[in-house]
Amino acid sequence: MNQTDIDRLALRMGEFTAHIGRALGSLPQRKRFAEYALGLLLPGERKSMEPMAARIDPKHAMARFKTFQNFIGCSEWDDHAVRRAAYTWALPVIERAGPVLAWIFDDTGFVKQGKHSVFVQRQYTGTAGKLCNCQVAVSMSIATEALSMPVDYDLYMPESWASDWERREEAKVPADVEFRTKPQIALDMIDRALADGIPPAPAVVDSGYGDNGPFRATLDCMGMEYVAEIKAKTTVIVGDDPKASSISVRDLAASLPPSAFRRVTWREGTKGKMSARFATRRVLVPDDEGKVFREDPKLTLLIEWVDDEATPKKFWLANLPKGTTRKRLVRLAHIRWRVERDYEDLKQELGLDHYEGRGYVGWNHHVSVCLATFAFLLRERALGFPPRGASFQALCPRTVEVRPRGCAAAA
Repeated sequence: MNQTDIDRLALRMGEFTAHIGRALGSLPQRKRFAEYALGLLLPGERKSMEPMAARIDPKHAMARFKTFQNFIGCSEWDDHAVRRAAYTWALPVIERAGPVLAWIFDDTGFVKQGKHSVFVQRQYTGTAGKLCNCQVAVSMSIATEALSMPVDYDLYMPESWASDWERREEAKVPADVEFRTKPQIALDMIDRALADGIPPAPAVVDSGYGDNGPFRATLDCMGMEYVAEIKAKTTVIVGDDPKASSISVRDLAASLPPSAFRRVTWREGTKGKMSARFATRRVLVPDDEGKVFREDPKLTLLIEWVDDEATPKKFWLANLPKGTTRKRLVRLAHIRWRVERDYEDLKQELGLDHYEGRGYVGWNHHVSVCLATFAFLLRERALGFPPRGASFQALCPRTVEVRPRGCAAAA
């Protein structure tokens, strides 16, 4: 990419930067934002500050690097406001692509060296597939039929950091930041998204969240629909009697006849149609003490049996209304794959995991510019191409009123 291309790209970002401007405040802050976002967009193996500064302004690389350090690591601007401004920028594209079908919650890891980066410790991350020295962040993406977009990230604070005031002070962690489980972080994200007017849609989560009973109960209390993956050992009660014996979903699936499973195709993949056999059952879900979480606890258990496997191995619980079609349940369960594509784009294309600073403010500022830049690219790419048909739209009517949280808490 030559200087002319860079200048053209910077010009196209002008309107975008002006849109974000209110959340940044001063004109110098807007300029720094545009330069940093441009650095994320330009080709380059590393998207950390020093190489970005060298690509943008090779003659004054060190000076540019220092301005980046100040803008990301020290300056005061509202991360939440920037992220919501980015969402509104992409809103015309989102609306053109059809209704928001799902809110996807997941977490991703940032592998680190040393122990000084904010909230780093040895912990499990699916990014590495093992325990390693890393940071972990909870994410929220919204998905339509044709696209998905990350709208919020929140860094998980391990319990070891919660009362370690020396490390917190070194990383400049605000005193009011407290320990929260990942499901609690996801609930806080939901509160923010509802307050910001993002159209409610079923929450789609993996078993790290779906097996958390208080998390599901809180969603119920709020009027939020969900499709939550659960582990095979999770127990349920078949029938209407809460006092009946429970059974693991693995054993329940094994007891079903082959005729209970029907083939469902959920999308077209690179190698053809993606399909498997699925069964559903209406169940009650007890908690660890054998109690039922809600007054009307009937949920739908979705069971997937993949071809060439001896037994079913994937399971979901959904609180969608009775009579919801099997196809809609399946397509919502499998829409979660979109978040993996978001992670890939953010990390490989926009340097989400390339930030080398250690502080709490810097990490959040870097992520905010990454999310905003993703929104810029989404709008640039999508407005020139008509989205696919809205066949999924008819499958996802939305009539449930979602209320602010305040009746339960996830543990």
